[in-house]
Amino acid sequence: MSHSYPSHVTIVDVSPRDGLQNESMTVPTEVKQTLINDLIAAGVKKLEATSFVSPKWVPQMGDNSALLDALAPTRQTDVCYSVLVPNMRGFENAILHRPDEIVIFGSASETFSQKNINCSIDESIERFAPVAAAAKAQGIKVRGVISCTVGCPYEGDIDPSQVAYVTKRLIEIGSEQIGIADTIGVGTPLKVQRALQAALEYADISMLSGHFHDTYGQALSNTLAALQMGVSEFDTSVAGLGGCPYAKGATGNVATEDVVYMLHGMGISTGIDLDKLVVAGERISEFLKRPNGSNVARAIINKRQS
Repeated sequence: MSHSYPSHVTIVDVSPRDGLQNESMTVPTEVKQTLINDLIAAGVKKLEATSFVSPKWVPQMGDNSALLDALAPTRQTDVCYSVLVPNMRGFENAILHRPDEIVIFGSASETFSQKNINCSIDESIERFAPVAAAAKAQGIKVRGVISCTVGCPYEGDIDPSQVAYVTKRLIEIGSEQIGIADTIGVGTPLKVQRALQAALEYADISMLSGHFHDTYGQALSNTLAALQMGVSEFDTSVAGLGGCPYAKGATGNVATEDVVYMLHGMGISTGIDLDKLVVAGERISEFLKRPNGSNVARAIINKRQS
């Protein structure tokens, strides 16, 4: 039973965007700035800073320009600051701040695509084609994320062939990396491996990353299943913040602290200082007045207090 696990894993902390976007209370720009700086201080080298989506749809991200301006003076050259862009207008606003990477997204579920962004899978990818081309022309990396790769709130199980198809389309328009996302957290290890296997028809393993929600408590198992296939990049969210506003009943992303603890326990390096990471998660959880969603963070904090 020997798996050749990657020796190093890149953690993409998505809490500043995916983690905060659905919070009902407005999170001030300086709190987001502190969160990002705390994550970087803990050793996070890649993060989703914000989203250039219309504030009408996601009011929480309305300070996207102000946040990137605030981060600019202390921006680290060895950290990848990603931003989500839904369309050309979002890209034109984002480009003023020179993000290191833009994130575009498609869905493996036709119904989810219609309900989430009001267009078909093919239409959504055609809409992103000029965005990806413009980013590449400016030397900015392009990552394509595929939502609902194993299950959809409307369609149930998703056929892996859908994942293969969307992977192919995203690569055709210029995605250099493909995120395989279990948006509603219904996946189990073999389903996740089948989705990844389908993406491998068109993408190299080094291009793939995992984004697993913990709705059914399967995110760590699914991360392990992806690691066994050689996936070495994962989206996680400190303190388990965030979910998907369009996916009914979807609870948060997997907690960064839990994934880092597991990886370190397996002898896989992340470059992250777990104690500093716990501080970052605790600080934002206290601000949001909500319990910390990370089992590992709670255990470490309880141990400190005992």
